[in-house]
Amino acid sequence: MRPNDLIHFCPPARVILGCGSRSQLPALLARLGYRTGVLITDTFFSQKTPWVNEYIKAAEAVGILTIVYDGGKPDPTTILCDDATSEIRLQLQGRQLDHVIALGGGSNIDLAKALCVTLPDGQPVRQFVGALAQAPKALPLIALPTTAGTGSEATPGAILIDPSNATKVAVMDNTLRPVIALIDPEFTYTCPPRVTADAGIDALTHALESYLTMDSFAFDRGGQVDPGYSGRSSLTMLFAREAIDLCARFLLRTYHDGSDQEARIGMAYASHYAALSYGGAGLNAVHGIAYAVAGITHQSHGSTNAVMLPYVLDALRVTRRDELLTIARLFGIEENDEDSATRQVPVVLRALVKSLGIPTDLKSFGIQHEQLGTVITDALAVTRLAKAFPSNDTAADYAHIVEAAWHGRLEADFTK
Repeated sequence: MRPNDLIHFCPPARVILGCGSRSQLPALLARLGYRTGVLITDTFFSQKTPWVNEYIKAAEAVGILTIVYDGGKPDPTTILCDDATSEIRLQLQGRQLDHVIALGGGSNIDLAKALCVTLPDGQPVRQFVGALAQAPKALPLIALPTTAGTGSEATPGAILIDPSNATKVAVMDNTLRPVIALIDPEFTYTCPPRVTADAGIDALTHALESYLTMDSFAFDRGGQVDPGYSGRSSLTMLFAREAIDLCARFLLRTYHDGSDQEARIGMAYASHYAALSYGGAGLNAVHGIAYAVAGITHQSHGSTNAVMLPYVLDALRVTRRDELLTIARLFGIEENDEDSATRQVPVVLRALVKSLGIPTDLKSFGIQHEQLGTVITDALAVTRLAKAFPSNDTAADYAHIVEAAWHGRLEADFTK
């Protein structure tokens, strides 16, 4: 317990986690009174797996009508959301939806979250971007993640691309948090190594960032009475520590051997625990700078997080020394000298990133040195994340982090 915590915690109403748990869903929805739904997915899941048809038949057997929208795409756009809204409403032929189901990775869940607010009245999604004066009318969402990484099944936001300026926009409100998060590790068994690595490092990043982020009593909630994120607390840190421990044990195992079911299950737990942590605490510099890196390189979200992670941790060795020592022990760093142990954490994380086949410095990632100023400016422009970084001079720290990440230099490299 930390007596000065100011906890505002909004997890999913129901969390169901276990192998084969997807078979429980139709009966549960029927018990809750749901009768007409839409399942948001993509053509891979509708055409190359049995999961969609299995669900449709099982739901029909208990009196639930489900239409399928399988137009989900990576990094969904506002245009895709509006087109999907029109298509689904046309399919409904005047019937009223009472729930939305998302099957897939973070992109499909993001699209489904946005559709929860656009489908009731057919409004364009731009009506819901930015700060909302009041909670929007939203359909209940049931999220079935198929990767162990994004944690979208426990968070309040949907991230879309606005094609008019190629920027990311957020539809964010606690009403978008799923009413049911159903995590069936069996969904992840067929994930290829690259997806496994990107998702897994994303989960670890969520856990580490939220474990080290701004404290709840110092977090700027912007005057919101129902904030989506509100800083770390003793509660979020419990989930974060467990997620870090599981990632340390199972991330590389799943990458090297996708048939390792114990590791797959471990990473499914890790991903959701990390989501419960960052879904309340929020994130900071890793994601903030990674967004800027992705804007230049167009590399995957997991990879852009991974390349920045060691250097952000290195910058927090003073302000988060005790926490980094805990992380050191979770990763098996047993050095008796505590300062030396904390210096080794970023080194171990850099080695992990390399083992996952991801570049470990911005130069290798394709960033030119003259582009670093743009990276820093764009990262600082993500003010929600910059303000959450536990630093006395965020701008100076961002500049140091980005420079170090370009050269691939950590403090431990100079103290060998």
